[in-house]
Amino acid sequence: MMPTPANNFSGLGIAPGILDVLNKHKFFQPTPIQSQSIPIALSGQDLVGIAQTGTGKTLAFGIPMIQNLLQNKGMGLVVLPTRELALQVEEAIRQIGISFGIRTAVLIGGASMGRQISDIHRNPNIIIGTPGRIIDHLNQRTLSFSGVKILVLDEADRMLDMGFAPQLKRILQHVPVQRQTLLFSATMPPDIIKIAQTFMHLPTQIEIAPPGTAAATVTQEGFIVSREQKAQLLHKLLDDYRGSVLVFTRTKFGAKKIVRHLRDARHSAAELHSNRTLGQRKEALEGFKTGRYRILVATDIASRGIDVVNIEVVINYDLPPQAEDYVHRIGRTGRAGTTGHAVSFITPDQQGDLRNLERFLKKSLPLGKLPDSMPAPPPSLARTGFGGQRPFQPRFHGPRKPFTGHHRSGGGGFPRRRWK
Repeated sequence: MMPTPANNFSGLGIAPGILDVLNKHKFFQPTPIQSQSIPIALSGQDLVGIAQTGTGKTLAFGIPMIQNLLQNKGMGLVVLPTRELALQVEEAIRQIGISFGIRTAVLIGGASMGRQISDIHRNPNIIIGTPGRIIDHLNQRTLSFSGVKILVLDEADRMLDMGFAPQLKRILQHVPVQRQTLLFSATMPPDIIKIAQTFMHLPTQIEIAPPGTAAATVTQEGFIVSREQKAQLLHKLLDDYRGSVLVFTRTKFGAKKIVRHLRDARHSAAELHSNRTLGQRKEALEGFKTGRYRILVATDIASRGIDVVNIEVVINYDLPPQAEDYVHRIGRTGRAGTTGHAVSFITPDQQGDLRNLERFLKKSLPLGKLPDSMPAPPPSLARTGFGGQRPFQPRFHGPRKPFTGHHRSGGGGFPRRRWK
């Protein structure tokens, strides 16, 4: 029987000591994925949890893992796709587990192998790592998974998208057959189903939101804009939104170029992509969290794994290559119960990409009107809307009151603005 959502953590079977730590850190009300996953995971069952990014999946597996290891000993293993996500998960688990002497080790590329080997020799209770670096340790025989009692595959669909399927299969062959496996993913492609059928024992499946569902707390809009106009529109949006801004590009070169332009315009900005060293990536993320950088420009390496609340707006400077990545990108705003906004730049030759995105979202993306100083979208992009509906009329036109912050209109909750 599927558990019903709980109003607080106390009814989920969590030990009193862990509840005290949750209260201390002001975790009072579980998210839907937490309230449904935690009781099942605490019971020792295998679990497949499907939920959009930013819904609290880390505590959904972190709390049961800590409690089960305290009760039954053994080791926990968390495998995830990116360095940033590994560091984020380790921080969350350490925050809860440190009061109980839980030791963690993070195995990620770009960090010292010697330091990681030293951490392994300290017999950590939980190992958190990316597939490539975990395989490196297995190859060098510096790591054994014979004591693993709980295995977590976090952001499993992303790992498969990044080509980690061979490494995942090898890792799964090194962990004991008698174990608990918790798999969390934002989508449920066939490869995930195959993993569940092959490597899990009668898992319970929980789906909080169907694939393609964007967070309800995030409002969305798009602009038809030429490539040459993108930089100008970005600067106008940065004038309009005064909070923290996350900008996504397709390429590392594009991210670097945008940051250079932003700094020339005296904006505080940092870049995050795979060409940056681990130290540079950590510095960029920490600077973005603390406000040293108002703007973070990133490739899709950051579409999952940035746990920063109160990002005011996400700007898709380039549309993502896959429609699924759009949901993950905009899920960086509107987190932890806050509201957020997402803006996408769409070039005239991306009409097909826009249609694919709307088909995936099952709704039209509202189009905004460009500022008066910029030419209007080409007439060739007049459209019929999703599913053959009547032509879509942009909602943002005509005189408006000055934009003073996020507020919802009666017709759908999209912010109103007046270009300066």
